[in-house]
Amino acid sequence: MAIEPYYKVIFQNQKQIYEIYARSIYQSDMWGFIEVEEFVFGERTQLVVDPSEEKLKNEFKEVKRSYIPMHSIIRIDEVENQGVSKISEAGSGEGKVTNFPLPGITPTRKGGDD
Repeated sequence: MAIEPYYKVIFQNQKQIYEIYARSIYQSDMWGFIEVEEFVFGERTQLVVDPSEEKLKNEFKEVKRSYIPMHSIIRIDEVENQGVSKISEAGSGEGKVTNFPLPGITPTRKGGDD
């Protein structure tokens, strides 16, 4: 029996780094987005409650599917075990995160010569 993997998705959102776990991720039909479904959070039976994880749990509690812009994604890992979801400040010193520079998309003209 195959074990269904977890995906750890790390992305940047408004000067914060989000680390979440989900069961399903894939490229969206909307150009430039990754779809994340089936969010996984720690059980409430734990004695120690992480406020960062609780904040994420509340933020995503009624979300069926999230569309994350590709340019915000830092890393996606397939992992065997679920970790703790968390939010950290982008400039917290845990490693500087810089978005990869993307070329500007310039519209092209179709039709006749000018």
